[in-house]
Amino acid sequence: PTRRRSMDIMKLMMTDYKVDMVKDDGSNFYVIFHGPKETAYEGGTWKVHVGLPADYPFRSPSIGFKNRIYHPNVDEMSGSVCLDVINQTWSPMFDLVNIFDVFLPQL
Repeated sequence: PTRRRSMDIMKLMMTDYKVDMVKDDGSNFYVIFHGPKETAYEGGTWKVHVGLPADYPFRSPSIGFKNRIYHPNVDEMSGSVCLDVINQTWSPMFDLVNIFDVFLPQL
């Protein structure tokens, strides 16, 4: 799992997303991304905290917005993403890039 975690973080860093590591072990980091085009969020920039569990990729990461976003699937106070989409459909076949390319735009 540690090698997979490192590979997934490297893949995410090679995209257009900005990744800021919080810890050297790769379990916590921030990703800055722009709102999807042709949505109410277009033009916005969001900072998301990503926490990888010890058993990643067998368990999904936790995701929370650090800046305020108004959305029914995001807790207004904590910024936590209530994403059953990620938790229920997550499998080790997915990686971190999938979260930002596929799951979050579906919010």
